[in-house]
Amino acid sequence: MSTREGSLEAPTRHPLDWKNPDFYGEDKLNHELERIFDICHGCRRCVSLCTAFPTLFDLVDESSTMEVDGVAKSDYWKVVDECYLCDLCYMTKCPYVPPHPWNLDFPHTMLRAKAVKFRKGGTNFRDKLLSSTDAMGKLASIPVVVQVVNASLKSKPIRKMVDGVLKIHPDRKLPEYDSAKFRATAKPRNDFPVKDGEKTPGKVAIYSTCYVNYNEPGIGHDLLKLLAHNEIPQVLVEKEACCGMPKLELGDLEAVERLKETNIPHLAKLAREGYAILTPVPSCTLMYKQELPLMFPHDADVQAVKEAMWDPFEYLMARNADGLLKTDFKSPLGKVSYHVPCHQRVQNIGNKTRDALQLAGATVNMVERCSGHDGTWGVKTEYFDKSMKIGKPVFRQMAEPAPDYVSSDCAIAARHILQGMGEAATAQKQHPITLLRIAYGLE
Repeated sequence: MSTREGSLEAPTRHPLDWKNPDFYGEDKLNHELERIFDICHGCRRCVSLCTAFPTLFDLVDESSTMEVDGVAKSDYWKVVDECYLCDLCYMTKCPYVPPHPWNLDFPHTMLRAKAVKFRKGGTNFRDKLLSSTDAMGKLASIPVVVQVVNASLKSKPIRKMVDGVLKIHPDRKLPEYDSAKFRATAKPRNDFPVKDGEKTPGKVAIYSTCYVNYNEPGIGHDLLKLLAHNEIPQVLVEKEACCGMPKLELGDLEAVERLKETNIPHLAKLAREGYAILTPVPSCTLMYKQELPLMFPHDADVQAVKEAMWDPFEYLMARNADGLLKTDFKSPLGKVSYHVPCHQRVQNIGNKTRDALQLAGATVNMVERCSGHDGTWGVKTEYFDKSMKIGKPVFRQMAEPAPDYVSSDCAIAARHILQGMGEAATAQKQHPITLLRIAYGLE
């Protein structure tokens, strides 16, 4: 094996060989886990990223040999369960990722282990429920039902009962549901002339995501207002289901494929018609930019969607570079503490949201560190305290400048951060898309 330290080449990613029966072989998985863990043990650069690495290193240090070979294979799952697939180790820390000959892909090795666990029936009902975002959203956002659900989210006795049954921590502040779903109430405007730029298509399709559709439709409406103010014609994706990220994190790869079969035909049609496809949740954007293309590397439609997919601020700042973004900002935003979500960082697009907020006149305090929430990880009783511990440096850094606004492209992370800042926090939580709408003076 090569002993070359580090790599100067840009990271590359190998396709996920999840259709291969060997992918699910537990002996082969354990062999790869041992190989990966041994490299990580000898390096330890990622110890500050999350709890997966400290768990691994503690297991090694407390073993009889103080090496990975002294760790029981059954304890490998303790590391796997701590990983929430943020991808930061791969993209920001690890010197041994491909094309380095050691070929270390920690997140996708954890994903493989989660897939093995799921196929063996080792996934509990709670985790399956939490990953069914479309089903939960459709049920919880029914009129009348939504009022009961939202009241239950704030009821301490009910939350304690839910914790006892499902192990969803009673102190975790959860997003409410909205019966006025985005897709049902959105009024996209398609009456502007298409103005293509050198870097940007001149028309946009919105893939709203489960969260925007069921929980915070205002984010989607504000995105439509930004596009209309900049005279960019827009449409909604004709039909959409969950992007599949929650099922991917669960290891339910067959469910990911089913969701892909629902979404990709509609998205690929728009991609081939020249639309920029915008998704206002970074995890969903990453799913189409990275995870689905790696799962289906030979699917031409998936690859076409990958090329057409944009983070909203990636698109807006490219539009600005084309000289086609209006900068007639009217309302000062003051001080904004802005958190960069992990799933946006690993898209390698740069700090486009920060740039847009600064363009709008905000004084931006940018915090580029994992908040510790993940999609559902920080909701679970067994991980709640750890999620708050991981987030402590972020909470402090976000609070230090006494901001007017707390903001993150990941609305769930922003809620988690505001909770971590405590009751003394006076900042208002607003999504960056909403902040830009406010800066424009749009109603």
